[in-house]
Amino acid sequence: MTPSPAPSMPLSALRSLSSPLPDDRPEALGLSAARLQRTSDAFKREVDKGTIPGATLLVGRRGRIGWFDAIGRQAPDQDTPMRPDSLFRIFSMTKPIVSLGIMMLVEDGDLLLSDPVAKFIPEFGDQKVGVDNGGKLELVPVAQPMTVQDLLRHTSGLAYEHTGTGPVHQLYQQSRVRSRKITNAEHAAIVAGLPLICQPGAEFNYSRSTDILGRIIEVVSGQSLGAFLSARILSPLGMNETGFFTSESNAHRLAEPFAKDPWTGEAVNLFKMTEQPLMESGGGGLVATTMDYARFCAMLLNKGSLDDTRLVGRKTLELMASDHLGPHVKTVGTLLSPGHGFGLGFAVRRDAGIAPFPGSPGTFFWSGIAGTFFWIDPKEELFCVFMAQAPGQRDYLRTLVRDVVYAAVE
Repeated sequence: MTPSPAPSMPLSALRSLSSPLPDDRPEALGLSAARLQRTSDAFKREVDKGTIPGATLLVGRRGRIGWFDAIGRQAPDQDTPMRPDSLFRIFSMTKPIVSLGIMMLVEDGDLLLSDPVAKFIPEFGDQKVGVDNGGKLELVPVAQPMTVQDLLRHTSGLAYEHTGTGPVHQLYQQSRVRSRKITNAEHAAIVAGLPLICQPGAEFNYSRSTDILGRIIEVVSGQSLGAFLSARILSPLGMNETGFFTSESNAHRLAEPFAKDPWTGEAVNLFKMTEQPLMESGGGGLVATTMDYARFCAMLLNKGSLDDTRLVGRKTLELMASDHLGPHVKTVGTLLSPGHGFGLGFAVRRDAGIAPFPGSPGTFFWSGIAGTFFWIDPKEELFCVFMAQAPGQRDYLRTLVRDVVYAAVE
């Protein structure tokens, strides 16, 4: 496989740390080795320009890895090269994993997508919608209850504290929802006590919905979220190094951002990966390696199974990777590019054109706020995992990696 990963950690050594995927020559997978080298070179230039300390890039096609490169440094204050087994905060790339967990419970017959959230978390039974009336917050009744499907597609009416400045966002900012020192149950109760930003089902608002899904998993399964994910998804897939924290013994493998954003000069503050949180955030708490997440992607591309282990049925995954917004749901914010909708845990590309980057209709994907990104292109039998810790550069990096990787597809 070309190129070899960083000299300090060849792929053969990585095999003892994490269950690998098979690899092959790029040309055998319909990929151009020369153009993939240009892909790595593009990110090496970003390292040289000071955009990012380092990154990893893994490209898979037809179930095999065609390219896996570790680029730059693992941390800006070290000379340690980025490693293929470096650990990253994947933030919202936690969401697809938790969403899959919910769908596994649907397949088990333990819940329905149409179930009201209050069936599992009673505090959600008396929510109100907050309406901004000339700067004054007025509360009105909900027209219909928030459902599990609403949580999965972010049409719940919940919010994130950092996605706006209105009265409801301000209440989020003043609450303890960001604390890692509260339980998932306490977090859900706090969120349930805040007004909704809109009527359930009316708008796509990116939010803490998947954190609430994590709490539903706990209620239904009788396990902590971490225990459930480990037993039902992570261990079966061989994602041996993914969890809500990592051991101090892995301190030499932690990817870190610049202390100050290279474009704005603002301080960058991310959670400590070796600190065990009380809250296991289903919306953004996992730490993972590139290979671990690649195994998750390979399972998605393979329609729900990997290495003779099936996690979900083909039709269930097809439902997840379909657009669930349609023409009648208003999209709020800029997270969904033109020509895109949202499924049950992933963004979904609707059109070949319109968006300012390449891809195929039916491609589904998501990313993390610290700079991680993945996508699955079923039409091209392609998946890609990109890992970096560069929050301020995340939008730029997501477009750049699409441009350069798709250029290598023959």
